Amino acid sequence: MSLRQLPNLISLLRILLVVPLAWLILREEYRGALWVFAVAALSDGLDGFLARRFGWMSRLGSILDPMGDKALLATSFFLLGWQGAIPWWLTLLVLGRDLVIVTGAVAFHFLVGRYDMAPSLASKLNTGAQLILVLLVVASLALGGVAEWAVRAMTTVVTITTLMSGAEYVWIWGGRAFATRRKGGGGLG
Repeated sequence: MSLRQLPNLISLLRILLVVPLAWLILREEYRGALWVFAVAALSDGLDGFLARRFGWMSRLGSILDPMGDKALLATSFFLLGWQGAIPWWLTLLVLGRDLVIVTGAVAFHFLVGRYDMAPSLASKLNTGAQLILVLLVVASLALGGVAEWAVRAMTTVVTITTLMSGAEYVWIWGGRAFATRRKGGGGLG
């Protein structure tokens, strides 16, 4: 194995950390969940930094990295929403956005053609905001003392960035599919 694969291994580690994280949240062992989530969240920044800094980007990495983010955040939002620590409406909004994006990507692939996964700035902000919100909620459950206003503020930020990034994906990829159809390309014609 070469060092070039290190970002992919870190993304894979993030995916694997979802299992112990889910188990700890379900058992309400929030201190352990806090540590596991913090390591997973830090790995998100580390794999991206290494890939960009050393030019170790790959198609596999462009799939594993968002897959790791989705698995980590979807699991966290679902379980914390189920436990009442995150509002259900926000959980449904976050999971609904991801469902729209994944469904759209699959439809684009099969109906139009290959696409390159590249997160937008709004999507990166959304992922960062979601990571911070989950971290605040789990820290509050584990340690207490997290200011309620901070959780409410991040809930607002996550709501706004989720709506913004979801609309942006639909607009951009819908436009690309429409443009491809107008040219007579892809499988839509």
